[in-house]
Amino acid sequence: MLDSVRYFFAFLTVATLPFALAYWYVIHPFIGFWRATGPWAAYAGALAVLGANVALAWIWRDPLFAVSYPVGPAHWVIAAVFYVTAAAVQIRCQRHLKFRILAGLPELSPERHAGELLQSGIYARIRHPRYVSVSFGMLAAAIFCNYQSLWIATILMFPALYGIVLFEERELRDRFGEAYVEYSRRVPRFIPRFG
Repeated sequence: MLDSVRYFFAFLTVATLPFALAYWYVIHPFIGFWRATGPWAAYAGALAVLGANVALAWIWRDPLFAVSYPVGPAHWVIAAVFYVTAAAVQIRCQRHLKFRILAGLPELSPERHAGELLQSGIYARIRHPRYVSVSFGMLAAAIFCNYQSLWIATILMFPALYGIVLFEERELRDRFGEAYVEYSRRVPRFIPRFG
């Protein structure tokens, strides 16, 4: 039973993570194109890529999950701590994020869905809490599932997320101007300042 749960979580992660990262690499650098074509074109393209990614993960599932390391109670405890941390950060994000923000509408259609610069709650402590949450969640999945492919995906995810952050910050500077520059001076990217 546990092996089936581990396999399911590993497959789900490997099947969706590359898509989630690629989505923002396609959106942010080409934001002018997507604004001209409209958000539904971006979503249709994203859905096609997600389907292809899931299909490829399914086709390659045997080699992807050929190397599995043992897991035990220590893994479960550490993974649980990371999952709880990821969930706690995500819940604090959700208080400030409407669905339209999560769907990228302020980036894709700023004239119809003008967003405000989030600076309260968790966003007063760190600028990118969603990526912090994703990082803790991915580490939790890697520890819990303990497949080699998931560890590789986790390691590769960190520089990929950092690249997305740089693209996103450029877009936010363009959209909010000096207000975002000043916010960036006050609030760190990932690790809150204490004291």
